[in-house]
Amino acid sequence: MNEQPPRPTILVGASHGTDNTDGQAVVRELLRRVQAMRPSVQVVEAFVDVQQPSLVDVLAGLPADADVVVVPVLLTVGFHTQVDIAEAAAARPHTTVAGPLGPDTRLSQLLWERFTQAGGSADDGVVIAVAGSTAAAAVPRFHELREQFNAIGGAEALLGYGAALAPRVPAAVELARDGDGEGPRRVSIASYLLTPGFFHDRVAEAGADIVAAPLGVDDRVAQIILERFDAAVPTPASV
Repeated sequence: MNEQPPRPTILVGASHGTDNTDGQAVVRELLRRVQAMRPSVQVVEAFVDVQQPSLVDVLAGLPADADVVVVPVLLTVGFHTQVDIAEAAAARPHTTVAGPLGPDTRLSQLLWERFTQAGGSADDGVVIAVAGSTAAAAVPRFHELREQFNAIGGAEALLGYGAALAPRVPAAVELARDGDGEGPRRVSIASYLLTPGFFHDRVAEAGADIVAAPLGVDDRVAQIILERFDAAVPTPASV
């Protein structure tokens, strides 16, 4: 049997969307780097909330016979991957959904780097701020992230959630401040968020002494996007 030559596959990077212009620029630059790393692949931007164009509209506007892989430019599995992205992809033939970006040891390493760049230390009370999720599958992934982060720098970080799960970030900050039983200590937050925006603004208001920047633009993130894409590209049919 001969294999048909593979058709070009379009990469649609589906992110949450944000009103924050700096956050918008982060996603745009990540996808620009993906395009530069793989010029043979068409890279298209789409959003599941807040921004336009929506993923539904982007998929509807692509050639009907094109193979498409939607890569969630999101850090973990959750409602947007399991519902919004899954439903949009299911409505279009020749469309596959890749896995989200995390957990991944490279993201945990980048998280540690952003944390220390902000002045955070393993000797602090440390909180990893994550968005949270109603998806049960997200919970073990958050704990895997925490284990990776602690192993990198020798911290004993707590998880703090922005929504859906407990403890919320402000409560985790208070737990971390009193965690050693020897009186209040400095608390630093590692922000497991991809971009600046609404949630990071709330993290900054959670009462910590140091709040690290989100992961932001980094070639490692762009490389992970490409790896998720490659893992989901359809196998050529045999004839």
